[in-house]
Amino acid sequence: MSLPASSSRPAPSEPYRFPVAARYAGMESSPLKDIFALAARTDVVSFAGGIPDPELFDLEDIAASYEWVLANQGHRALQYGVSEGEVELREQAARRLSRDLPTDASQIRVTSGSQEGLFVVAQAMLEPGDVVLVESPTYLAAVQAFAVHGARMIGVETDDDGVVPEALEEAIRTHHPRMVYLIPTFQNPTGRTMPVARRQAVADVLLRTDVPLIEDDPYGALSFTGGTWAPIAALPGMSERTLLLNSMSKLMSPGVRIGWMRAEGPILNTLAVAKAAISMQSSVVDQLTVARYLDSVDLDAHVARVSAVYRERRDAMAAAIAPVLPAGAHVTHPDGGMFLWAALGEGYDAQVMLAGAVAAGVAYLPGWSFFADDPDRSTMRLSFVTHAPAVIEDAIGRLGEVIAQHPRR
Repeated sequence: MSLPASSSRPAPSEPYRFPVAARYAGMESSPLKDIFALAARTDVVSFAGGIPDPELFDLEDIAASYEWVLANQGHRALQYGVSEGEVELREQAARRLSRDLPTDASQIRVTSGSQEGLFVVAQAMLEPGDVVLVESPTYLAAVQAFAVHGARMIGVETDDDGVVPEALEEAIRTHHPRMVYLIPTFQNPTGRTMPVARRQAVADVLLRTDVPLIEDDPYGALSFTGGTWAPIAALPGMSERTLLLNSMSKLMSPGVRIGWMRAEGPILNTLAVAKAAISMQSSVVDQLTVARYLDSVDLDAHVARVSAVYRERRDAMAAAIAPVLPAGAHVTHPDGGMFLWAALGEGYDAQVMLAGAVAAGVAYLPGWSFFADDPDRSTMRLSFVTHAPAVIEDAIGRLGEVIAQHPRR
């Protein structure tokens, strides 16, 4: 039996709205989502995201690794895996970490990129209302991962060498945090690196106050000087109280969503349970391919080639931006990684200025979103890794015109 035809269309109504958890209220968009939207625009030179230049991907060796896995381990690669991660990949991760920090495969938990690692850590460790101390500024997606689990982020004072140990100790005494989250090497967003003496001072504070460290190190191999920095986790007494996160996204390919965490003791079981609850396991095909790639390819040589290109692009951006910044502005000059951080100074609002920059065909990420509290709205993060020097120089010149025309408040 058919329904009678209606003589008139129903009045338009608001779209159905599913109930949303309070932790996601007001988060229909996010800076991360906006980054990728800007990067997709062909009319804009985007410095907003840390998006590697695809021309630098080791496509031939990665393809060969996938082909080998499917030809030799195909049935296993297409099957379910284990939450801890495939043993071949855990062994390769342990081998790389052991250069600075003795590690075996049992201490590795595989994640779908270090971003999922942050979510797994939050799921395993945080209760609503817990305090997490972070650098000011810090990685914005870490703030989001911790916040949706009900944690309260408190920013700790930083200088050009990273988090200030005295400020960290005072914040620990005042706020009794569940954990401290730091990015010591080529930090996102500032590009700063903690010198060895600062790392030791931070470790001394954490050991004295008995607070665990979440150490995020996705960029450490991208050195422009040839030097490398051992993680804080490698300092005496710190390995057992540090969760160390690494990723292949910046070294091999961000599309292959593979990273890992290093930990010791009972927390390893909790991390595996939390990982299983979130995604059961990371892609077995991708894990075995990354393991094969690490076993058969000289990753260090590939990273050195990529880092040499990134160094040229950093130099191009640094040279182009210096003359267009207002008097009193401050810009970092990182020894590796992907980002410059510019603070324009009092009276400037990088968020307000963004619309004019996009209209001029150039984009950056306003810095306010990287602060857990008390944001400096004059700041901006610019990634130099995606574009060639000539493109960078032209786009920074256009950005300089926007800065010059921006009314100071």
